[in-house]
Amino acid sequence: MRQKREDIRNIAIIAHVDHGKTTLVDELLKQSGVFRENQEVAERVMDSGDIERERGITILSKNTAVTYKGTKINIIDTPGHADFGGEVERVLKMVNGVVLVVDAFEGAMPQTRFVLGNALELKLPVIVCVNKIDRPEARPREVVDEVLELFLELDADEEQLDCPFVFASAKTGTASLDPDQPGSSMVPLFETILDYIPAPEGDPEAGTQVLISTIDYNEYVGRIGVGKVDNGSVKVGQEVVIVNHHDPDKLRKVKISKLYEFDGLNKVDVAQAQMGSIVAISGISDLHIGDTLCSPESPCPIPFQKISEPTIAMHFIVNDSPLAGKEGKYVTSRHLRDRLFRELNTDVSLRVEETDTTEAFKVSGRGELHLSVLIENMRREGYEFAVSKAEVLYKTDENGKKLEPMELCYIDVPEEFSGTVIEKLSQRKGELQNMGTASGGYTRLEFSIPSRGLIGYRGEFLTDTKGNGIMNSIFDGYGPYKGDIQYRKQGSLIAFEAGEAITYGLYNAQERGTLFIGPGEKVYSGMVVGQNGKSEDIELNVCKKKQLTNTRSSSADEALRLTPPKILSLEQALEFIDTDELLEVTPKSLRVRKKILDPTMRKRAAMRENSLRQAGQ
Repeated sequence: MRQKREDIRNIAIIAHVDHGKTTLVDELLKQSGVFRENQEVAERVMDSGDIERERGITILSKNTAVTYKGTKINIIDTPGHADFGGEVERVLKMVNGVVLVVDAFEGAMPQTRFVLGNALELKLPVIVCVNKIDRPEARPREVVDEVLELFLELDADEEQLDCPFVFASAKTGTASLDPDQPGSSMVPLFETILDYIPAPEGDPEAGTQVLISTIDYNEYVGRIGVGKVDNGSVKVGQEVVIVNHHDPDKLRKVKISKLYEFDGLNKVDVAQAQMGSIVAISGISDLHIGDTLCSPESPCPIPFQKISEPTIAMHFIVNDSPLAGKEGKYVTSRHLRDRLFRELNTDVSLRVEETDTTEAFKVSGRGELHLSVLIENMRREGYEFAVSKAEVLYKTDENGKKLEPMELCYIDVPEEFSGTVIEKLSQRKGELQNMGTASGGYTRLEFSIPSRGLIGYRGEFLTDTKGNGIMNSIFDGYGPYKGDIQYRKQGSLIAFEAGEAITYGLYNAQERGTLFIGPGEKVYSGMVVGQNGKSEDIELNVCKKKQLTNTRSSSADEALRLTPPKILSLEQALEFIDTDELLEVTPKSLRVRKKILDPTMRKRAAMRENSLRQAGQ
């Protein structure tokens, strides 16, 4: 007998990046009395990772729960970046409705369309929360129209179109049902959730069914599976079988040793959980996303959509530079292998493959940001390694034609920069599909572009638009190969010998281009120390000292003025490196280098490649 469980609501908070999801969750936690009166609470308390806090982005979805008027509301805070879209697709299976957060100034953005499309496909009811209404340039009424247009475009049914709108300022902790009447607390949002989001439904007397939607990992207890009890109940010590919708042969008996429910920011031990609860289960070693835990009497897997395939890959290689092993704690191929395979415990959109050498691993992910977050985490943990330029993953169709991943790229720029952006993206095989006006006097450009055309473009885009442009892209399936793209017009400045960079050598080198290093830094032959103003690579001696003579010229003692070097961040370095270069990553340094350090061998390899290319043509 299917029943509703009225004392619970399960919701996910979805939105485009930076529209205020995590801040909204903070306020819901504070106003439901999760924290003590005098408790010190950090901002964006749900973003627990260091990188999440520094960059102000959510990378992993997080579970929390609040109680309002005796009803427990399980809340899942989801990421907004397209690179972590795999997280959003999965957690929607755990909830009975979503709160779509939209910025009152920016309105509906590309990722808003993506996450809303996912929710509507699963027939989930949507509450639209127009956030940041206290912004001076907020335009809540127009944003409501934009969102309704988006619902129509995404073929929402009558019921979904009749969704409630709440106007909030997560920063001040207020919400109201009228854009002209500022609220005094989050009560209108809580009330709308209770009224509009349906209670979970299932058969409490049936056999156990728990679909695992996310995996957490803890050094002490290992893998922790998080999911919703769809039918029946689950208790500690119970014997269950693991089955999987996409893997019919999977059938394994296991025992539930630990069971938790969420309360505020904590996991609380429980002996038993009923239908409709969101639970965390630990003690099962080989638990994967998409697995269903069932009673042994009636093993029936719950259907689950396949996780999106990665579109971009790079090689993680053991560091073999002359400065290897001086700064990192973990430097061997075994260390690297263990750490990469451990990442697969929690990150389902990632793939790690062995290559024909034990020194390198091919790591594939959803985008540059996805992989750069992994690299940054590893260097903070004391790992030292090298990575190659990101390359896209190709496919072939049934006729043997080459296909490549395509993206829809949405760009908002002041009008005077639109010509430059169109020209640059056309060179990178982008096709302009739409051009219109966005809010705030900006021009909105919509491109269809190969994923590889966007590799290394973000930094250039910010320079071209003087930091005023907004760029968002979203994966748009595979399309026919668009031909070769020339990534970088400028060559590299390469150190000629090993040693320490000296002011005199750098002074002579800076006339050739932009330097990445300052005096006193250790360099080695084949290391890239700057960017050439012209297209070819040049070798320089930055360790060169001034020859002293017994006569002194009148200008001998004048100080040599060096232009401050351009220090590359991790993202900039990953964008800068070319296909014949690597980025050496250590806990303290980022160094760009040539794959082949020896100048003679490098020239031979380049000549061989040229002759092969000509033969191919």
